Amino acid sequence: MEAAGTERPAGWPGAPLARTGLLLLSTWVLAGAEITWGTTGGPGRLVSLASRPSALPPLLPRAAVNRWPEELASARRATAPRRRSRLEQLPRASGGEILAEAQGTSPEAERWVRGIPAPSKAGSSRRTRRAQPPSTLERGDAWATAPADGARGSRPQTKGSREEVKLTRTGGPAAEELRLPSTSFALTGDSAHNQAMVHWSGHNSSVILILTKLYDFNLGSVTESSLWRSVDYGATYEKLNDKVGLKTVLSYLYVNPTNKRKIMLLSDPEMESSILISSDEGATYQKYRLTFYIQSLLFHPKQEDWVLAYSLDQKLYSSMDFGRRWQLMHERITPNRFYWSVFGLDKEADLVHMEVRTADGYAHYLTCRIQECAETTRSGPFARSIDISSLVVQDEYIFLQVTIGGRASYYVSYRREAFAQIKLPKYSLPKDMHIISTDENQVFAAVQEWNQNDTYNLYISDTRGIYFTLAMENIKSSRGLMGNIIIELYEVAGIKGIFLANKKVDEQVKTYITYNKGRDWRLLQAPDVDLRGNPVHCLLPFCSLHLHLQLSENPYSSGRISSKDTAPGLVVATGNIGSELSYTDIGVFISSDGGNTWRQIFDEEYNVWFLDWGGALVAMKHTPLPVRHLWVSFDEGHSWDKYGFTLLPLFVDGALVEAGVETHIMTVFGHFSLRSEWQLVKVDYRSIFSRRCTKEDFETWHLLNQGEPCVMGERKIFKKRKPGAQCALGRGYSGSVVSEPCVCADWDFECDYGYERHGESQCVPAFWYNPASPSKDCSLGQSYLNSTGYRRIVSNNCTDGLREKYSAKTQLCPGKAPRGLHVVTTDGRLVAEQGHNATFIILMEEGDLQRTNIQLDFGDGVAVSYANFSPIEDGIRHVYKSAGIFQVTAYAENNLGSDTAVLFLHVVCPVEHVHLRVPFVAIKNKDVNISAVVWPSQLGTLTYFWWFGNSTKPLITLDSSISFTFLAEGTNTITVQVAAGNALIQDTKEIAVHEYFQSQLLSFSPNLDYHNPDIPEWRHDVGNVIKRALVKVTNVPEDQILVAVFPGLPTSAELFILPPKNLTERRKGHEGDLEQIVETLFSALNQNLVQFELKPGVRVIVYVTQLTLAPLVDSSAGHSSSAMLMLLSVVFVGLAVFLIYKFKRKIPWINIYAHVQHDKEQEMIGSVSQSENAPKITLSDFTEPEELPDKELATRVIGSIATIANSESTKEIPNCTSV
Repeated sequence: MEAAGTERPAGWPGAPLARTGLLLLSTWVLAGAEITWGTTGGPGRLVSLASRPSALPPLLPRAAVNRWPEELASARRATAPRRRSRLEQLPRASGGEILAEAQGTSPEAERWVRGIPAPSKAGSSRRTRRAQPPSTLERGDAWATAPADGARGSRPQTKGSREEVKLTRTGGPAAEELRLPSTSFALTGDSAHNQAMVHWSGHNSSVILILTKLYDFNLGSVTESSLWRSVDYGATYEKLNDKVGLKTVLSYLYVNPTNKRKIMLLSDPEMESSILISSDEGATYQKYRLTFYIQSLLFHPKQEDWVLAYSLDQKLYSSMDFGRRWQLMHERITPNRFYWSVFGLDKEADLVHMEVRTADGYAHYLTCRIQECAETTRSGPFARSIDISSLVVQDEYIFLQVTIGGRASYYVSYRREAFAQIKLPKYSLPKDMHIISTDENQVFAAVQEWNQNDTYNLYISDTRGIYFTLAMENIKSSRGLMGNIIIELYEVAGIKGIFLANKKVDEQVKTYITYNKGRDWRLLQAPDVDLRGNPVHCLLPFCSLHLHLQLSENPYSSGRISSKDTAPGLVVATGNIGSELSYTDIGVFISSDGGNTWRQIFDEEYNVWFLDWGGALVAMKHTPLPVRHLWVSFDEGHSWDKYGFTLLPLFVDGALVEAGVETHIMTVFGHFSLRSEWQLVKVDYRSIFSRRCTKEDFETWHLLNQGEPCVMGERKIFKKRKPGAQCALGRGYSGSVVSEPCVCADWDFECDYGYERHGESQCVPAFWYNPASPSKDCSLGQSYLNSTGYRRIVSNNCTDGLREKYSAKTQLCPGKAPRGLHVVTTDGRLVAEQGHNATFIILMEEGDLQRTNIQLDFGDGVAVSYANFSPIEDGIRHVYKSAGIFQVTAYAENNLGSDTAVLFLHVVCPVEHVHLRVPFVAIKNKDVNISAVVWPSQLGTLTYFWWFGNSTKPLITLDSSISFTFLAEGTNTITVQVAAGNALIQDTKEIAVHEYFQSQLLSFSPNLDYHNPDIPEWRHDVGNVIKRALVKVTNVPEDQILVAVFPGLPTSAELFILPPKNLTERRKGHEGDLEQIVETLFSALNQNLVQFELKPGVRVIVYVTQLTLAPLVDSSAGHSSSAMLMLLSVVFVGLAVFLIYKFKRKIPWINIYAHVQHDKEQEMIGSVSQSENAPKITLSDFTEPEELPDKELATRVIGSIATIANSESTKEIPNCTSV
């Protein structure tokens, strides 16, 4: 779940800013700039669903907007093919400052600049022009020394020059020109810097801070930085590198939102980890070293010294002294999912809400105080695990998302009450959900349903945020520059209840407006005349006005739509007239009455800013070409004056307007040429406001909705300046609104949850909803409010009228049998770990929660009972002491009926090791018994996947052993994979397959045991040494001998005599040839001729094991007598081994012991029987488990079956059966 509305930019700014390779200008409290940190949900904001973004988006220069990031780094000054409004870098500076003074201004302007009121004066000397395409108006420009706005030409350098920009008209050819006082400053020495961050405090402060950086995209770090400070609204700047340290490289600038005199600077983590703190608005700094690297900061909304810091290694730190000392709060915090407490809702001001991830990949919602965040003092307001990156804390609400079985469920807590599941219409089936707004005690949510791709449905909730109803379908969505989802829904500022939305209808995008929070929508009526006064023939619904509702992600442009709380009813937007929204044929339109009627003010794209409570509008052409003019209107866009703000055309990359409502100062960013220094131009508009406003300068206007005076249950009368009044309101002005309630009518009510609108105003139950079903919290004997199908729109202030008719009615709660009982685990999994808590949640769709008995049988002989649902709201915990599959049964019963739910839970113990036991050699076309030994031994139900050779599909069994027949000779690979819960481990072995072979056990002189480390590598190497010794003495071909050394002590091995690999030689010979090789080998072994030197002075002799009584085996079918002898031998040897094992401690001359072996290695298993009648004897035939000593005998059953050496011990093997 994403939060469309956040209370602040994530730590201001958080993550690295410029990711495209170019300069980025960003600001924290920009002077009037429209910054969209995702969707604020507040008025005048576009819905941009980027929850707590880490930084402002990249602001690119027009010179490089169409290049990819790797191209931008090397060619950021290339010519742009088309206009973009993003600001990329500050002016390159080497010539110092360029000052411009307002000389020769009028007495009225002098009085206003000095703050002296001037007498009212009838008439005005200013020249008024109807807004026309600037290219046409500028052709008669008298500035012959420079090209007109938007024209190409040479751009002379102006370093160090002094510019005089006057308000009054000059004589001669420039007599028609109006000019604004302005000052230009070039940033010296920062020409190579490609990132910048700007803070304009505003609000009675004249300080501007700029941090410029050189970000090396190859190194991925900042290599240079400069800090600039202005104390005169940007007229001049001072470089502060010597105050922060000449060698200090800064990466981020932060400003405390509650006390803007407090500044934080972070050094680049590649250089050092330190923080610089200022308490005097950036004049001086103190430096503190850090033991961690900060990624983002979050300031407390009330306490100016309380700060949260999120580190690069996902740890959360807190400070209560503005960053001088830090304390670790928690680890594994999800990025951007930590929040300060909300005043008036959380009990402690220092409480922190955070989403914490666990080692198993799940997330949990935790809260704790910044100085008391030990494990014992943390609390989990939501008992279950939640989806990663789903925690949203916003105003009165907390939202969570939990996905079970692939379907997401959403939960909300209103005013910190217990969490309740959000109720969308039953078959909405959302695949994505975003919280758009939580203003006015109501939640706006955008839901993308299962059948939508590029559109969302808009749902609005009741006050508690639980029950949602559909407000509009198929609202257009898009992706922002930072990858965030933007829903094209815009809330008009200054008047509650008015929204604009772009809806997709039959593959066309159309703009709709509502005056009652989404209950009723209609198309926008196009203007009656165009820009030139010609009639517009546009008939609804086939033709209407369509607007671009995308607020600029660049805070240095006004965006395509703008409105202000301080100028209610005034909306400026870019759009077009026609059957659908167009992206080519666009103009600029304005509404002065909250969207009822519209007028066109430009036929090209312009940026438009509001000055002085909306009393004046400033427009600047949206073009990649240089400009030197601004357009100013004092009559809501009916007429415009053109002012020059610089003598030379400027490539404008963006502008900032002074923070606050007065907004008389603007800073324009740009450069005079593609290679010139970057300029910061301060434009002062105070000169054009000739006086302060008086009562005669105001008029009233009534808010109407297509002639209807009642909007959101009120009649509202607003006061505003008369069009053309060229006066200033000042800081002390407060807008006034007169309102009175209306009688409730149909349009004041929307359909309640479970109801759908039929016709204009009739709400009827949906097919899936039962209106007679009371809430589960409704207990017998109590009463509840039964909906009539209508609910009054939240924040609607109507009274009387239909209010009583549509209000919910009080009824007694009927008794109801439990129905729709479900039992689930908190994480939605059907696997639990032995010895750990398994938490069960019991859900019931219908019934009386307070009068229904609940019983839960865990399936392991333990059951619990509860008198009602109250004690089990947070889940029922249980620990299983053994592994297996358990049937968990929930039973609910009251005096009217009962219901049952069943869940089958797999309880497993983590699989730690698997050992594959296979023979070294097998007979072709004979079954081979293969088994897997898993540690720990008691794991419950396991699934085995067996892979043989090059097979692409495994054999799957629930048994740990399998029989397999190899149909061809050669070396084959066997792999077993064992699955237990989420764990999956494997082991792989090789087996040689032949038509026939013979084998013999070998033993060694005792000195080998002393040097036996009993590891697989050593056994493999010693086997090769023995093999070479046998070949050297007997001249037997090397490929016909295989020696495998067994694990454990005393050291022993098995010798395999194999047929020739060459098929021609094999055809010439026969099985009897192996007898000759065996005799040769036996002769050498019996004469002690087979020896090898393990190390200097250590010579080992190889013997034939004397206990071996079995004949050498082959594949002949005519050895029935040999088979009988072999069987007797097996029995004899088995008894001998048993006696040795039983009485080994009483026989001093026998030295038999075993070493516990946990290495994942080739198990020493001999050949399989070549006689199908041979008996299979295992260790269990001789001993019981409880008889095993601490060190187990390595038992080898010798006979016609393969020799097997097992080494196991329950003493050292992890066993999770002991809980």
